[in-house]
Amino acid sequence: MKIIVAGCGKIGRAIVKSLVAEGHDILIIDTKPEIVEELTNIYDVMGICGNCADSDIVSEANAGEADIYLAVADSDELNMLSCFIAKRMGAKDTIARIRAPEYNDNSLVFMKDNLEISMPINPERLAAQELFNILKFPSALKVETFSRRTMEMTEVRLQEDSVLDGVKLLDIRQKFKAQVLICCVQRGEDVFIPDGNFVLRGGDRIGVTASNAELVKFFKNTGLLQRPVKNVIILGGSRTAYYLAEMLIDIGADVKIIDKDENICESLSDSLPQAVVIHGDGSEQELLLEEGISTADAFVSLTGSDETNILVSMFAMMNNVKKVIAKVNRDEIAPMAERLGLDCIISPRKIVSDVVLRYARSLENSMGSNVETLYKLMDDKVEALEFNVRADAKCLNTPLKDLKLLKNLLIIGIVREGAVITPSGMTEIHAGDRVVLITTNKGLGDLSDILAK
Repeated sequence: MKIIVAGCGKIGRAIVKSLVAEGHDILIIDTKPEIVEELTNIYDVMGICGNCADSDIVSEANAGEADIYLAVADSDELNMLSCFIAKRMGAKDTIARIRAPEYNDNSLVFMKDNLEISMPINPERLAAQELFNILKFPSALKVETFSRRTMEMTEVRLQEDSVLDGVKLLDIRQKFKAQVLICCVQRGEDVFIPDGNFVLRGGDRIGVTASNAELVKFFKNTGLLQRPVKNVIILGGSRTAYYLAEMLIDIGADVKIIDKDENICESLSDSLPQAVVIHGDGSEQELLLEEGISTADAFVSLTGSDETNILVSMFAMMNNVKKVIAKVNRDEIAPMAERLGLDCIISPRKIVSDVVLRYARSLENSMGSNVETLYKLMDDKVEALEFNVRADAKCLNTPLKDLKLLKNLLIIGIVREGAVITPSGMTEIHAGDRVVLITTNKGLGDLSDILAK
């Protein structure tokens, strides 16, 4: 597909990288010539230097021929205007980054409809939602949801003395009395889509999928369940911190936000009167101890510095905080943080690029069943996808055991009329189902792609 990315800051670069890897025809627009030159040298993309709200620049980019026009510049207003211009020129679909809280309430529906924006994206809100999901289920390193939260997948790290150490997968349901499926395992640098004979080991990072009730039962019976967080300290008064604090306050959690910018603190105090806002340098150990880090249920570091987030999070771990999460955007730093023992990391850039990737795949493939949901798991080595099955899909009404599926692919769930089906060899896929699968194969965009050639 032809895709135009207007605005190539941190988010824009991450989107370009993921779309290039998918083989799309990409053109970028940015006001800074050095950024355009750098990205056109690194990737096989075309580039135009200019303002994406300038109709001449948008016209030069041939926006009227674009399948997707993405505006992810720093200004919400600029992004909305740029998408409006592109749409008027004939762009099929437009995506605008809209970050400000005041634009993400009722006014967003009005603007989306009247400016004909196909999909607004808010990186900070998306990141906050991911953080919130993890804090509600603190046993997990990551929580992903499918089919309107009917089905969930969590990633957890097994301790060396875990009761799951040495357990064969086919024995798990009977032994722990829960209808769950362990669908992927990361052991060191290797990732497995395991069969029933696979034996778990302490230190494994596992992906577990089921309904929420069955997951809770499984974690309780294996001793992995932690109580929901009630006392959360957030370092950094970013937009993500605002959205996360708002979500936590709504479920009755006590929230404390620390930031060294006095103006940011005043703004947060006004907009979040139920939160405790502290003006101070959260990288100072004395301040963190004074504000009760050792008694917090969770600590979330959301400053603009990856290094600060990692170091302060390690200090929180040293003070026995049960759940510690750090924002780490740079790909080269995240593996180092994990080797230092910081398992729970989020990256707003990666979250947004996954959303855009899912949208692009859904548009590109319209033969049988489009991608409804897409997540990258296990350090991006595994993809979990949800397909909405239409009547013309190729694999309907055939027992799964009779389908010739790709290697390293596992159908982990079928949602039918709101009920989650854990599939067996005799299970069939029907029109109207939602099919959830996990695979190490990259680039699947249609349900027909799961069939071996």
